[in-house]
Amino acid sequence: MLETLMLSRIQFAANISFHILFPTITIALSWFLFYFKFRYDKTKDPVWMRAYRFWVKIFALTFAIGVVSGITMSFQFGTNWPKFMETVGNIAGPLLGYEVLTAFFLEAGFLGIMLFGINRVSPRIHTLSTFIVAVGTSLSAFWILALNSWMQTPQGHEMRDGVAFPISWLEIIFNPSFPYRLTHMLIASGLTAAFLVAGISAYRLLKGDNKQAPKLTLKISLTVAMLLTPLQIFVGDLHGLNTLEHQPQKIAAMESVWHTEKNVPFLIFAIPDEANKTNHFEIGLPGMASFVLTHDFNGEVKGLNEFEGNHPPVAPVFYAFRIMVGIGLLMLAISWFSRIKIARKQSLPPWLLKALVAMSFSGWIATLAGWYVTEIGRQPWLVNGILTIKDAATDIAPENVGFTLVMYLILYAVLLVAYLHTIFTMAGRAIEIEEISDEERIKPIVTPAPVNLNKEKQHV
Repeated sequence: MLETLMLSRIQFAANISFHILFPTITIALSWFLFYFKFRYDKTKDPVWMRAYRFWVKIFALTFAIGVVSGITMSFQFGTNWPKFMETVGNIAGPLLGYEVLTAFFLEAGFLGIMLFGINRVSPRIHTLSTFIVAVGTSLSAFWILALNSWMQTPQGHEMRDGVAFPISWLEIIFNPSFPYRLTHMLIASGLTAAFLVAGISAYRLLKGDNKQAPKLTLKISLTVAMLLTPLQIFVGDLHGLNTLEHQPQKIAAMESVWHTEKNVPFLIFAIPDEANKTNHFEIGLPGMASFVLTHDFNGEVKGLNEFEGNHPPVAPVFYAFRIMVGIGLLMLAISWFSRIKIARKQSLPPWLLKALVAMSFSGWIATLAGWYVTEIGRQPWLVNGILTIKDAATDIAPENVGFTLVMYLILYAVLLVAYLHTIFTMAGRAIEIEEISDEERIKPIVTPAPVNLNKEKQHV
């Protein structure tokens, strides 16, 4: 039978994995909505409003699940990790409070206008409300990432009788890893939303929805993805260098480097063997890990032997990092290939549209893999250098944690299936719900043909 500590870790992983899916979409999708609304106000072209009306429904659904699942996270600090708030509550509490006061209230206050006030307030006020909701989602990420980054690279505090007290909020918030982690996460949200918009738009086209709204949103989302993917690679490299400086044991686990050495290869694939401190079936690029981490093919990289008993489990960090990188490279290839075809005024063939549909939630996979690298890579610490996971855990009976874990997993599975079903049902019904011109009405909708995405306007 699993012990309380392991069950608590699994439960927290399940809760945060489910919760993070939805803010990852809403943070950037709110900016897509603001752009759609702003363009409608400027051009009065109804295609922008049709795009806005469709995606604002998905935003509302996603936002609601994100808020509810986020409440569960705060409960766990008291039920599963009581020593966390006892030790660092003087810092974690205010940061979470700032998130509620400056972000959640801002979002909640203007979300009603955004969703229900489009015919009750002036266009300028409605667009402003959409903008404020977008700002609120980004502020929420700011405060949550400030706390998480502080847990990774804590500073600006002092310890008194085993309790952390703040001495500089500027140092706490703008800790060494915060700028990189926040930027990395915001771009990840942009890519997640972009591929969701692209995938659902492609799905609508495959279902025969030949109106201009899905064509337009597909073109815009691919443009965003094409620009953000190389930017994310660049920011990820900077983030890795920062991690190498402050958490070298995490980098060693990511690259599965057991012994301090030079000319370290980047392993495309390997099977880490933690018991024997070696790798099996290595496939690597000679010197590339040293080059990426030190910008020198002969650069030295510290191995896990330098952190005996104080490094994370290697295999999950190693594999999660490669999943994240693999998805990122796939995003880069498909976004650039698709967008170049559009720029050349070439139609996207059905196979490519299907590939985009398959990539609809690829951002979720990459984001989860990245978060697993971040969170598992911090172990055995909950707050780096201050509080270990073992010391923070509750001592309640494992049966109680196990029961709630099973209930959470069942509920999350049901909610996730319902969420995905609802989105694709909405996309499938968009043909009937949205306005269709007489010209579009006579076109066949059963057998999809390659679609030219460059025409952005039509008469309704």
